[in-house]
Amino acid sequence: MAEQPTVADSTTLMLVTVGRLLSRRVDEELATQGLTLRHLGALGHLSHRPDLSYSDLARRAGVTTQSMHTTVRALEEQGAVVRVLAGHGHAARLEITEHGRKLLARVAEAAVRLDEELFGHLSAEQVAGLRAGLTALAAAPRRLPL
Repeated sequence: MAEQPTVADSTTLMLVTVGRLLSRRVDEELATQGLTLRHLGALGHLSHRPDLSYSDLARRAGVTTQSMHTTVRALEEQGAVVRVLAGHGHAARLEITEHGRKLLARVAEAAVRLDEELFGHLSAEQVAGLRAGLTALAAAPRRLPL
């Protein structure tokens, strides 16, 4: 007779549990820079695509446009983003400042430290397998109803 699966056997539940732990650690690290994951996402998107509107940013983050206005306002208050007026009848353009670029660089350095802290005990093959599995999972959006 086959054994019944248990909750502990669930890959989904294991990912959720580990994800929460990792998320807390990332949140702590970002807080040292005065950022949240939403701030980081907006900065990252704008660093590659300064032509994105508030609505574009909101869609990419899965939040309302109003919520993204609040996020961008906080980045402006930090001096990480400036709003450049394009002229009458044109939407303002959001640009990353030098301070914003420095924040992104510091977060990249922190990410390297976190990877070492959190995954340094794994072999290179295990890390590669984990990355490959997560990449494959993320590439199948129709299987992940968001």
